Amino acid sequence: MASVVEYKGLRAGYHCGYCDSKEGKASCGMWAHSMTVQDYQDLIDRGWRRSGKYVYKPVMNQTCCPQYTIRCRPLQFQPSKSHKKVLKKMLKFLAQGEVPKGSCEDEPMDSTMDDAVAGDFALINKLDIQCDLKTLSDDVKESLESKGKNSKKEEPQELLQSQDFVGEKLGSGEPSHSVKVHTVPKPGKGADLSKPPCRKAKEIRKERKRLKLMQQNPAGELEGFQAQGHPSSLFPPKAKSNQPKSLEDLIFESLPENASHKLEFTRFLCSSPLEAETPPNGPDCGYGSFHQQYWLDGKIIAVGVIDILPNCVSSVYLYYDPDYSFLSLGVYSALREIAFTRQLHEKTSQLSYYYMGFYIHSCPKMKYKGQYRPSDLLCPETYVWVPIEQCLPSLENSKYCRFNQDPEAVDEDRSTEPDRLQVFHKRAIMPYGVYKKQQKDPSEEAAVLQYASLVGQKCSERMLLFRN
Repeated sequence: MASVVEYKGLRAGYHCGYCDSKEGKASCGMWAHSMTVQDYQDLIDRGWRRSGKYVYKPVMNQTCCPQYTIRCRPLQFQPSKSHKKVLKKMLKFLAQGEVPKGSCEDEPMDSTMDDAVAGDFALINKLDIQCDLKTLSDDVKESLESKGKNSKKEEPQELLQSQDFVGEKLGSGEPSHSVKVHTVPKPGKGADLSKPPCRKAKEIRKERKRLKLMQQNPAGELEGFQAQGHPSSLFPPKAKSNQPKSLEDLIFESLPENASHKLEFTRFLCSSPLEAETPPNGPDCGYGSFHQQYWLDGKIIAVGVIDILPNCVSSVYLYYDPDYSFLSLGVYSALREIAFTRQLHEKTSQLSYYYMGFYIHSCPKMKYKGQYRPSDLLCPETYVWVPIEQCLPSLENSKYCRFNQDPEAVDEDRSTEPDRLQVFHKRAIMPYGVYKKQQKDPSEEAAVLQYASLVGQKCSERMLLFRN
């Protein structure tokens, strides 16, 4: 197999959908008649990306909105608070048929929102469709409310019920700086604090579980701690229970037998320029382009397109039924694809990244991709990966940045021997050194050398450049 591409050259001065500039966008592109998964892996590691069979690379120092290739490291990924809300929302819908109030469709885009929140916009990273802003606005509200409260942590409600510990910080032996004083309020002025405060059902269930464990273990040992006669509700939980739930725990949480809905998934190879491959050391599904279908109660509600490559899963785009936009299917599908990447890594160890397309720092609605941490951005000059935290300060000062801080570093795969580039001409394959002797048009050489500089030496020697 060999990749066959037809270079289309530079396209500049056309409309940008990110900033709405009429003439600000600039990119180079080529038509992929066929392409191996290794060649496409190497191309996206040089800032290329495909849309169907058209493969393009933004001219980073010319385009109005520089687009930096971004990849997430799934093996270290931990879902954020807003990610967890999306997963819990899906589980509640499947288990109980609960539909969240409000709709993301009518909520405005707020470009002045704090970066940490704007970066977590539930905009699907494939088609950049606006989704669940409600989840994020709730996060902002909770964050602001918590900052407005006393910065010192208050004792839990169970602590107030034990006279032995009221007025003390648990375990410190020092008087608390904020002692609770029980006063009887005037009628109609709030709860009667002389009575035990109300507790959440979840806390009550935990209390019952601890009491049950104590009854089963008369020696007084509970979850690795000595009871010592103290109320069971004061015992610290087992260390394991303090660990955050993994992405898989959240996605694959079991549903009740009488769940309201059933969500199923199917995966099929789909038509694309990528040639499907099934090497023995690769994933069971092989490499290539796939449709991931999301079926709800026998009805298809979304289709995600992904490319499975030697080192990564690359997200392409997602189609979904707008009637189900309340489920934030863009964010949900991205989280499932991250989990899928982790699953593939178990069989194919080098497959360990999730590529999310382009990160555009100058476009507020596209900064959400940076919230899938940890993640890296691709240096547009030396093509090395740099943690996004190191890139953001530079991007605050300039749209276009070289992320590699070594001033002497260069593109290690730059085109150094263009005569070795492979050309497909008149049904014959030949090195460019032979082909150029047959050409008299000076613009032909300029186009070929530009192509070589963009794809790099390795790809230029493997891929066949079609010339007619």
